[in-house]
Amino acid sequence: MATTRRQRRPFQLVPLLVFLFAVAAYGRLISDGLTPTSHLGTTVIRLGSSSAAAKAEEKCEQSYGFLPCTTTVLGNLFLVLAYGFLMYKAATYLSAGSELLLEIMGPGLVGGLLLPILGALPDALLVLASGLSGSKETAQSQVLVGMGLLAGSTVFLLTLLWGTCVVVGKCDLGPNGAAVDVQNTKGWSLTGTGITTDVQTSYAARIMAISVIPFVIAQFPVMLKSHHGKRLAVLLALIVSFLLVLSYCLYQVFQPWVQRRRLAYAKHKHVISGILRHAQKQALGRLLNEDGTPNEEVIRKLFHKIDMDESRSLSRSELHALIIGINFDEVDFDKADAVDKVMADFDTSRNDVVEEEEFVQGMKTWLEEAKRSVPTSGSSEKVSEQFIDDFHARTRQEHNQLVEQADEAVESVENPAWCITKAVALLILGAVIAAAFADPLVDAVHNFSDATHIPSFFISFIALPLATNSSEAVSAIIFASRKKQRTCSLTFSEVYGGVTMNNTLCLGVFLALIYFRQLTWDFSSEVLIILLVCIVMGLFTSFRTTFPLWTCLVAYALYPLSLVIVYILDFVLGWS
Repeated sequence: MATTRRQRRPFQLVPLLVFLFAVAAYGRLISDGLTPTSHLGTTVIRLGSSSAAAKAEEKCEQSYGFLPCTTTVLGNLFLVLAYGFLMYKAATYLSAGSELLLEIMGPGLVGGLLLPILGALPDALLVLASGLSGSKETAQSQVLVGMGLLAGSTVFLLTLLWGTCVVVGKCDLGPNGAAVDVQNTKGWSLTGTGITTDVQTSYAARIMAISVIPFVIAQFPVMLKSHHGKRLAVLLALIVSFLLVLSYCLYQVFQPWVQRRRLAYAKHKHVISGILRHAQKQALGRLLNEDGTPNEEVIRKLFHKIDMDESRSLSRSELHALIIGINFDEVDFDKADAVDKVMADFDTSRNDVVEEEEFVQGMKTWLEEAKRSVPTSGSSEKVSEQFIDDFHARTRQEHNQLVEQADEAVESVENPAWCITKAVALLILGAVIAAAFADPLVDAVHNFSDATHIPSFFISFIALPLATNSSEAVSAIIFASRKKQRTCSLTFSEVYGGVTMNNTLCLGVFLALIYFRQLTWDFSSEVLIILLVCIVMGLFTSFRTTFPLWTCLVAYALYPLSLVIVYILDFVLGWS
């Protein structure tokens, strides 16, 4: 089984290669346009009249001298979507490689120092690309794209994603005010439903709130209405940013509870996907019907096959026998711990056995989660096999688990050399894609802004966070939907950790651009919305662990409010 998976892994790159060829082909097609022109080593998109083509040739500058470029709205929209998809794939490869490396090496220096930086790498490279090339005037104009990404990522994570996780993770609030795992009988009650996290998640929120200090330092001369000391303030903010990055990473090294959660859940999800794949391979039938719904008849057949004593319920020993019979590829799981986790997912009656209806409902839930994780298409037979294999391969990208004593041990790895090679290959591939297409994406956003006369800040604020945070956002929503305190705790810890790295590492890169390229720090409205959202959500989440459903409305309202504030301050009151 492990050999088969390793042989199939390279073919996951085929769709990416096909996409790259499609981008090149489409770029060549629209470059020819209505007035094709041949230049040695160049391809300039020309659409419309000859005067428009001449204007395009003057303004359109190709990235690396060969990638397609255009001054039209539709052409730049296509390029933004294409390069945005490539940045999304880069983030996905970095996430998969990071999780695999964490499984192999466990919490410690690698997990504490390297992995947080790798997680923020796509955003950091986009910020760097926004002001690295071109003249000082060009950099000053394009650096708004970087600030839009900085503000957009922070606001997106703490508003839209945070609120959505509350909605999908809501459970009934019990008499003690805490959410009751899995129980959701009160519908959409704004005060009677909600989510509960552990106290350590509130610690992550406090760290996130502290991470806004560099913004305050950089903005301090502006708040004093002083024209002196701006460069000194930027330098001090730059130093503090990287000191905070180092402190945050060292905190995770010496207090690695976030890493342990991530590691434990990665293995738990691998158990889930392994059981689904095992059921598919047993030739009991397809797990999905023609319409894509779970095949209840096949699920019941699997139940009766596992139920060796025909008691119409599955005991721990029968689940243990099932897990022993499954090849989980690289990771050698603690089988007893895996049984505990499966029992916790399926045994909703808490009688220490899994009854037939509980098994059917549990399998349906797992299949629905797998379908949301991996888009399906094609015939039902191919879909049923392919998406389960794909889900099995992607489980290491998804994290969620509380700190539990049983979760802290790192199980052995069968072939560490091969696993490390695969992890490093994924990390290199993700880093190369991110580095190669960060600058073209920034250029495309800037050109789209020129073509539509929409400020580049708003485009990057809305669009770029979707490209760099989509993989983590989908995983967070899926795991919050499990409606358990432990999954909600890790979900929100990951959100706060992402904001912390955005406010420190990515801001540090941005401040380095401002300082060393001698650009002007003139981002008062943008910094204001970052401070507003981080402080409001930071105070809101630092001193409580239960969040009723109505709190999602507060989070959702902050997103459009942020855009309105920037528009009024910059384009009505003239702050910038």
